[in-house]
Amino acid sequence: MPAGGRPTVRGRRLGAALRKYREAAKLDQQHAADHIVGSKTKVSRIEAGLVSARPGDVRLMLELYGVKDRDVHARLEQLARDSSRRGWWMDYPLAAEPEYADIIALEADATCIRTWQPLFVPALLQTDGYVRTLMESGLTVHSIEAMDEMTAIRRKRRHVIEENGARFAAVIWEPALTSPMPSRTVHHEQLLHILDVAQRENVSVQVLPATEWRGAHMASHFVQFTFGPEPTPGIVAFDTTTSTVLLDDPEDMAEHTQIFEALRFAALTPDQTLAFLHRTLRDITQAEREAE
Repeated sequence: MPAGGRPTVRGRRLGAALRKYREAAKLDQQHAADHIVGSKTKVSRIEAGLVSARPGDVRLMLELYGVKDRDVHARLEQLARDSSRRGWWMDYPLAAEPEYADIIALEADATCIRTWQPLFVPALLQTDGYVRTLMESGLTVHSIEAMDEMTAIRRKRRHVIEENGARFAAVIWEPALTSPMPSRTVHHEQLLHILDVAQRENVSVQVLPATEWRGAHMASHFVQFTFGPEPTPGIVAFDTTTSTVLLDDPEDMAEHTQIFEALRFAALTPDQTLAFLHRTLRDITQAEREAE
C-alpha cells in the first residue's frame, strides 16, 4: 500500500487504465474480483490507486477485458511492478514530499515530455547555478544543506533527457531567457547549457518571441507527459504557489495539446532558436566586457 494510504501517481495511472478497459468491456468490479479471486473492495482500491496491483492480477484483468495488445499488457504489468518500487528520489527528504515525488515519477516514466514556460527556464533544463539563484530570490530562507540537496535533485532529474533518452520539447517565452539575472555568469552558463541540450536528437527547444504577447497569455505554464508509444499525452501538470495540479481528463489533454501546438507554431523554429541563443550569449558577453 502507498505510504499513508495516499494513492501514488503510478498507482493512479494504472488504476485509471484498468478502469477504462473494464468499462469498455461493459463489466463491473465484481466480474473483475471473481476473475482474480479477490474482493470487489480490492478491485475498487486498485482502480483508485490505493493498493498496489500485482502484475499477475493486471494480466488476468486485461485478459478478462479482452485486451489483446501485448504492448499494453507489458506496459501495465511493468507499471504494476514500478508502483511499489522505491524511486531514487525517496533518498532525498525534499523530493520525498508527495506532490514533488509525483512530478519526478511522471518524468521517470514518460516517453515524451512537452512543456510551456513563460517565466522560468524549464526544470529539466535548469543548471545548478540557476536553481540556487531561484532559491536565493524567494521569500523563504534556505539553508546551505537545502540548496545543495535541491541542486542535486534537479541534476538527477536532468538525466531523464540527458541519459534516458525521453523526447523533450519546450517552448519558452523570450523574457524568461533574456531578462537580466542577478549574476551574468549564471545567466551565461544557463543559456550555454540550453544551447548544448537543444542540439540533442531527442530535444526540441523553441523560443516564443517577446512580441507574441497574445500567444504567451493563452495559458500559464504546464507540462504534458506521454507514456508508451501512444502520441497522445496522458497527464498535464502545473504548479500553483502551494501545490501541484495533475489533470488526466481527455478534454484537458486536448485543450492543452491545442495550446502547445499553437505556441510551437508562433515560436521560432528550433534552428532559429539556436541562432537566437548564440546572439543572446554574445550580448551577455559584451555586457560583461563593458562592465569591466
